[in-house]
Amino acid sequence: MKNKGLALCLGAGLLAAAPALRAQDKEQRENNDRLAASVAVFHEIMATPDRGIPHDLFDRAQCVVIVPGVKKGAFIVGAEYGKGYFTCRRHSGHGWTAPGAVIVEGGSFGFQIGGEETDVVMLVMNDEGERRLLSSQFKLGGDASVAAGPVGRNASADTDLYMGAEILSWSRSRGVFAGVSLAGATVRQDLKENNALYGRMITNKEVIEGQSSVPAQAEPLVQTLTRYSPRKNEVREHTASAN
Repeated sequence: MKNKGLALCLGAGLLAAAPALRAQDKEQRENNDRLAASVAVFHEIMATPDRGIPHDLFDRAQCVVIVPGVKKGAFIVGAEYGKGYFTCRRHSGHGWTAPGAVIVEGGSFGFQIGGEETDVVMLVMNDEGERRLLSSQFKLGGDASVAAGPVGRNASADTDLYMGAEILSWSRSRGVFAGVSLAGATVRQDLKENNALYGRMITNKEVIEGQSSVPAQAEPLVQTLTRYSPRKNEVREHTASAN
């Protein structure tokens, strides 16, 4: 009887834990799908230089934010909402850190181009922009200066507008890629997503500054960024600053 009672208790415990385990598995699957989508979005943008982000700008960037599939009217009528990831250069300037998770909501993501879903990419260009990104939450155009980025390899990337902005941003909807300011949008860290990715509650600042190991499912993202810009271009940045 004692063994039977113990078995019943164990069975009840497993049944009670099952919904939580299923929810955790779902979060991990969504996390993996979003990481894969981030890789695809960035590769597709950078693989078409005439219609993508200028390589010299990307070479100067300290961090990159990728939010695949921002949805219009998600959760709140009239609001835009999307989840994604960002990664920064390692302290040496060579290679990229493990990614932190972010939520971007509000603002104007370029849905005027058409469609109900838009991919968003942001380049963080300086120390102040990175500091904002590592905070728990900040507002684009309020806490951090943001400007619509130029498109194409022949676009001028040395104007005062681009050199002065902390963050440059772009959106892609139905294949059309264009600079968009995103002023008014809020960027906040996603601790729940970080927990699914790293197996523990960890802030974005801890991920980036602690030089966390890159999870296996995030390796393709880091490898893709390294493929297009393995090292920060300090020479160009210093030359531009001198001018």
